[in-house]
Amino acid sequence: MLFRSRALSAEERQAWRRLIRVLSHELNNSLAPIKSIADSLLALIGKEGGPSTDQGEDLRKGLGVIASRSESLSRLMGAYARLARMPPPRLEPVAVQDWVRRVVALETRRAVAVRAGPSIEIQADGGQLDQLLINLVRNAVDATLDGSGSVEVGWEAHNGRLEVWVRDEGPGLADTGNLFVPFYTTKPAGSGIGLALPRQIAEAHGGALTRANRTRARGCEARLSLPPTTASRYRVTLA
Repeated sequence: MLFRSRALSAEERQAWRRLIRVLSHELNNSLAPIKSIADSLLALIGKEGGPSTDQGEDLRKGLGVIASRSESLSRLMGAYARLARMPPPRLEPVAVQDWVRRVVALETRRAVAVRAGPSIEIQADGGQLDQLLINLVRNAVDATLDGSGSVEVGWEAHNGRLEVWVRDEGPGLADTGNLFVPFYTTKPAGSGIGLALPRQIAEAHGGALTRANRTRARGCEARLSLPPTTASRYRVTLA
C-alpha cells in the first residue's frame, strides 16, 4: 500500500510538472509578442501628428495579432477548464450519421473520407461528442500533413455496441504508453489534452476510447466504443 502511494505521488508530481511546463510555454509564446507589439503600437500612437497611413496599417496588423494571440490563450485555458470541470453528459437524441458528417466537414486542411455505417440514433451529449470527434479527426489529419496519407472516419453496430473509428495513414505511434496521460504530448506546441479530453468524454458516456497502430496498414486507428447499456437505446435501421 505504501509503495502504491509513493508511486501515485510520483505520477502526480510528474503530471504537475508537465502542466506547469506546458502552461509556461504557451503563456510565454503569447505574452512575449503581445507585449512587444503593444509597446510598438503605443509608440506609434504617441508620435506627434498621429500615425501616418502606413503606420495606421501597422496598427491594424498589430491589433490583429494581439487579438489572435489573446483568442489562442483563451482557447487554451478554456480547454484546460473543460478537462478539469467536465459536466455530466446531458442526454439527447444524436443521429450518428449527421454527427460524423458535420464534424468531418469542419476539417479544412485535408479531405477526410466518411465510410458510412447503418443509420443509428443514440442518446448522448451532442456537444461533448462533437468535441471528442473533433479532437480525433484533428490528430489524424495532423499525422498525415507531412505526407500523402489519407484519413477516414466510419462507424458500425456490432453486438449491440456502437463503434466509431478514425483511421489515418500517418507514420504511426512511437510511444503508446502515455497517449491518454494528461499534459503529455509529443508535439512541440502541443497542450497535452488532445486525447485526455476525448477519453474523459467517452468514459462519462459509459464507453471507452482507444488509439493504437494499425496492424494491416500504415498509421493509427482511434476507436470509440459505447457499451451495450447505451446501445440498448439505439434505434437502428439499415441504410
